[in-house]
Amino acid sequence: MSASYATHQPERAEIDAAPGVLVLDFGTDWCGYCRAAAPVIGQAIAAHPDARHVKVEDGPGRPLGRSFRVKLWPTVVVLKDGHEVARVVRPADAGAVGEALAMAAA
Repeated sequence: MSASYATHQPERAEIDAAPGVLVLDFGTDWCGYCRAAAPVIGQAIAAHPDARHVKVEDGPGRPLGRSFRVKLWPTVVVLKDGHEVARVVRPADAGAVGEALAMAAA
């Protein structure tokens, strides 16, 4: 089983200042779509060991998800040096997340 979504929200300024490739995975532990996508997301990230993966619990009143305009779960936002490079909403396979990570690595 993959790690739980963190209830502690990093500050947006901390995310914007993060060096390298950062993968923000927005969702909740009780979301069926999130549970189904977790192995797919994990598989894609495992192929990119330089990427840092942060699972962030999202929902009403959660400012980080709102700042990224997250509407559906899971939403995977890939950043490089604090700038959004790609996003994948409800990934069905590792290829979509892998392509997003490849964009950040380029």
